[in-house]
Amino acid sequence: MREILGRRRRLLSQHDDGRPELIEAALTYATRWRWPVLPGVAVDPRARSRCGCPDPECTVPGAHPFDPGLLAATTDARMVRWWWANRPAAPIVLATGGSAPCAVSLPALPAARALAALDRAGIRLGPVVASPSRWSLLVRPYTMEQLGELLYAKDFVPGSLRFHGEGGYIALPPSETGPGAVRWERAPLPGSSSPWVPDVEAVVDAVVDALTRTGVSAPEL
Repeated sequence: MREILGRRRRLLSQHDDGRPELIEAALTYATRWRWPVLPGVAVDPRARSRCGCPDPECTVPGAHPFDPGLLAATTDARMVRWWWANRPAAPIVLATGGSAPCAVSLPALPAARALAALDRAGIRLGPVVASPSRWSLLVRPYTMEQLGELLYAKDFVPGSLRFHGEGGYIALPPSETGPGAVRWERAPLPGSSSPWVPDVEAVVDAVVDALTRTGVSAPEL
């Protein structure tokens, strides 16, 4: 009996230390928007710059899947509730591609400048996910063939651009990762049944053009 009570106290303590907005957000992504999600590995509580995974050189601390792996991503409400009931502070990881949005990401400073240039040009963007180090522009799902043809046609593509397609992932708000909080720079419209996202061609064309015209080459981070 003491062992059972002890386990219950630990479980309740884990819930008290959690963030209820995480499970609410995860359920919105999974059940309303039909985006497959899973819990990411948390940062090391002893040092936020380190990841809780076994890799001491992890380059995305607290912002990637580990256990379960990426293939476990789901839109099932029961599974999402169970995951975050047991890991209430886990970051929310979106499995990109398939029926879910993909993303184009770049370092935060050139991303802010690129978005300002796109606004001035009147180009419509969808939701934009921001962390202290990188921003991710959500786009419609694309194939590797589409992306290859798109990039091949470019005279120049900044090396700082990253593409999160089929088999990729990004952390979603309101996750806490090693670099800091993940937030919406451009939030989906409230009450959206499924947020609108643009084609990858429009985003890559606009971002490359904006970075080129503003002289922002950006480091390859």
